[in-house]
Amino acid sequence: LICSVDPRFLKLTKEDDQIYAEFREQFSDMKVDIVDQEELKSDAAKLRWRPFCLQFEALVEDFNYGTLLRLDCSKDYVEDNTIFATRIQFFAVEIARNREGHNTALHERSTKGKTVSIDVASTKHKEARGYFTGEESIAHT
Repeated sequence: LICSVDPRFLKLTKEDDQIYAEFREQFSDMKVDIVDQEELKSDAAKLRWRPFCLQFEALVEDFNYGTLLRLDCSKDYVEDNTIFATRIQFFAVEIARNREGHNTALHERSTKGKTVSIDVASTKHKEARGYFTGEESIAHT
């Protein structure tokens, strides 16, 4: 998805603003360009993440389902660059990467020399409008 759409304009959920604000308030020191697995999986990290995740239980569908998260945002989804995380952790990290410009290089590298034109106003596809809920967000990442 990042390869097709400029990440600065990509909206992953209807709650992106709230997810990003809460994430950066509670995890202001976390680097998102290259995620340290310990910041997600250590016992101390789990204690920090639990209240963050639970606050989105009623807002983000399947907030606690598992999904793959890239550790290094400059690389693709390959076995040694992914970790299993909850959906809300995935959203928090990827929204931060998009807003902070970390996914821009990957997008530019993948679209170099390509021209894409989409009339967003006339399309009926949710993907083209950049709004994702449910499983399609994982299927298109």
